[in-house]
Amino acid sequence: MSVATLHGLHRPLGSTGLTVSPLGLGTVKLGRDQGVKYPSGFRIPDDAEARQLLALARHLGINLIDTAPAYGRSEERLGPLLRGQRNDWVIVSKVGEEFDDGQSHFDFTPAHARRSLERSLQRLETDFIDLLLIHSDGNDTAILRDSGLYEALADFKREGKIRAFGLSGKTVEGGLLALEQGDCAMVTYNLAEQGERPVLDRAAELGKAILVKKALASGHACLGAGVDPVRASFELLFSHPGVTGAIVGTIDPLHLSHNVATAATVIAG
Repeated sequence: MSVATLHGLHRPLGSTGLTVSPLGLGTVKLGRDQGVKYPSGFRIPDDAEARQLLALARHLGINLIDTAPAYGRSEERLGPLLRGQRNDWVIVSKVGEEFDDGQSHFDFTPAHARRSLERSLQRLETDFIDLLLIHSDGNDTAILRDSGLYEALADFKREGKIRAFGLSGKTVEGGLLALEQGDCAMVTYNLAEQGERPVLDRAAELGKAILVKKALASGHACLGAGVDPVRASFELLFSHPGVTGAIVGTIDPLHLSHNVATAATVIAG
């Protein structure tokens, strides 16, 4: 039996001109094992394991990869791991959050964003980032209205250093504001948390992109006996016309294959 894949199921990332797989690979577990909220511990994969995981993702039709400076060594590892494959991937990274010595700290100034972007380009060994998101601390509207950061991202886009920009936020107000002037909102939306649904509704109206984080509730998704939580999660997500894709952060090849086969089955109907 052939495994269902996401080849042929790619869709537009809003109005950016980019086309992405409905599932993206989250890479926090490639770079950091401190201060992460997962139900069980894990070991950061070595280069050989990470390379195999990325090769499997490509084989399964995934072309969307999500990283961030706050994901420890994720970006600097992905640069060499993706060498020679730049055209095969749509890369999402972030600005605003740093992670050092086991602690997060935030800087939403335009000057920091420019330094952060240049560092990300160097680490990822690329001339441009496809989608750059603000890694919010939760003060979404203040960041968007008062920091000058969103204007800086628009400048980066005009300069060709990024293809698109948006906000990885925590509030409905922030998500709505991010969509008005940007290309994408990354929101939490899963079986347990659906408070940001108005952002999905608005994205569908505007033709803007939505990427869902914590789609499987960071591995905490659980339902009644006999119900596949992954399938139920994807049925919720992909029934909404505003959802472009969901980021899944597994480093287990079997989980990744199951997630892809399930999503492909749900989307293909």
